[in-house]
Amino acid sequence: MDLERIKQLAGLSGSKEDPQTAARRRYLRIGAIVLGVIVLILLVLPLFINVNSFRPKIEAEASAALGRQVTVGDLSLSVFSGNVGADNIAIADDPAFSKAPFLTAKSLKIGVELMPLIFSKQLNVTGITLNEPQITLLKATNGKWNFSSMGGSSAKKQPSTGGSAPPSNLSIAKLNIRDGKLFVGTANSTAKPAIYDNVDVTVTDFSPASQFPFELTAKLPGSGDAKISGKAGPISAADASRTPLDATVKINGMNIAALGFVDPSSGIAGLADFDGTLTSDGHHSKAVGLFTGKQMKFSAKGSPSPKAITVKHAVDLNLDNQSGTITQGDIAIGSAQAHLTGTFQSAGSSEQVNLKLNAPGMPVDELQPVLPAFGVILPSGSQLKGGTLSADLAISGPLDRPVISGPVRLSNTQLANFDLGSKLGALQAFSGKAPSSRDTSIQNASLNARVAPEGTRADNINITIPALGVVTGAGTVSPSGALAFKMVASLSGGAVGGLTKVAGIGGLGGGGGSNQIPFAIEGTTSDPKFIPDVTGLATGLAKNQLGNITKGQAAVPTKAPKGLGGLLGPR
Repeated sequence: MDLERIKQLAGLSGSKEDPQTAARRRYLRIGAIVLGVIVLILLVLPLFINVNSFRPKIEAEASAALGRQVTVGDLSLSVFSGNVGADNIAIADDPAFSKAPFLTAKSLKIGVELMPLIFSKQLNVTGITLNEPQITLLKATNGKWNFSSMGGSSAKKQPSTGGSAPPSNLSIAKLNIRDGKLFVGTANSTAKPAIYDNVDVTVTDFSPASQFPFELTAKLPGSGDAKISGKAGPISAADASRTPLDATVKINGMNIAALGFVDPSSGIAGLADFDGTLTSDGHHSKAVGLFTGKQMKFSAKGSPSPKAITVKHAVDLNLDNQSGTITQGDIAIGSAQAHLTGTFQSAGSSEQVNLKLNAPGMPVDELQPVLPAFGVILPSGSQLKGGTLSADLAISGPLDRPVISGPVRLSNTQLANFDLGSKLGALQAFSGKAPSSRDTSIQNASLNARVAPEGTRADNINITIPALGVVTGAGTVSPSGALAFKMVASLSGGAVGGLTKVAGIGGLGGGGGSNQIPFAIEGTTSDPKFIPDVTGLATGLAKNQLGNITKGQAAVPTKAPKGLGGLLGPR
């Protein structure tokens, strides 16, 4: 290589070159060298910073802040992202609830201020992201949750390290939980907990001592999803579950039976949407919103309702004594309206209710499709048409197995495709003419009902059927649908004449209830059997004829028993 070529490479050639071009080349070379040095430093820097030396401090400060033992695995530093990573995170549970961890997570990323970490080895946290955690929430029979003591009085029992800040001084710009799994159940219970998947939580400007915004989304057990957003804090040091809250709640497609809050044997099921708000000051809370139930079922023997049921409600909760009051409960099934009010109280693992349902003048046509959802089974092929239904019911006992009692009244309705006259055999002829249709018109029907887990009882039944007369009585319906009713048909004027002819009796006059025909209803709700009470009828007729004989009006007919045998048709 000659001397001129060496000068050119060194930039010392005597050839003329633009000074600006030469300066740019020098700056580019210098910049490239500096960049290379910086990259080299960043690549080798983690080798000289032992982030694992911060692990005892992180564990101690986290344990002090939460009041629970916190353990973390190996730490790693990513200089480019400014994150410290940790593996195998675990937070202990309250020993009164479980010896298993309250929380476990595969990894944790902690955002840090890089310069203080490099030059003064000071760890300043800017953000935390917890990946794929599994969290177990347990509720005791006294209403306490296993997270209630987190950050509270138990924190004082944790050993502190020199220079560690008190929990109230903790501040994190952003706190994230990603793709978590939440297990919710009852402490010391053999029942499987409900599982909430894909739980994501975002908290900004977090500090235990002040209010902070948050957002939570999750997939619900069985089906559906939930979104809760708002503000919470400051965190209660005495009980974390009493932390003040102001949030909006949106739930879509929630599977009620899969939540684990109702006894599966109760048969209560369905899908629910909810849109409302929840506020709490730590002692009292209020829930306001609209509940929409689809495919609802309220009985083990029931079938899903084809119509939606909506409840516009306002509920006041007393967190101190685990009780609540329903101040508004407007229930709508189409145009049918009812109003629910009352109180409820947590008692061990169940909710005890004391409610009132007032349902005046609800259109029967709106209610007919949802009757099977409540376990109300009409005779096969029949249905109610027209008229109104009114009820004034008391609901008491455990929420998932209540006792419902009170008066129920039907007015001006029709039991279509069910001819009561034909079911009563010869009574069909008592009105003096055959019915013009296969339907049974009901002017009024009232009873006092008691619906309980052990079965249904109806007392003071009083049914006015224009074509027949008045039917009264009482009876029971077993949980399997078996009927056991004792009834009396008080026949109208035309029907009495028909009975006289059919029974072969000279007359039924003379009062004293001589126009009353006793019978039983057995079988099932879908296939009722109407059975004559021949003994009761013969006794009534005998008394009537005895009265006539006393008055010298008639003799006892010898063919009366034969006539009585066919009064209600074949058994």
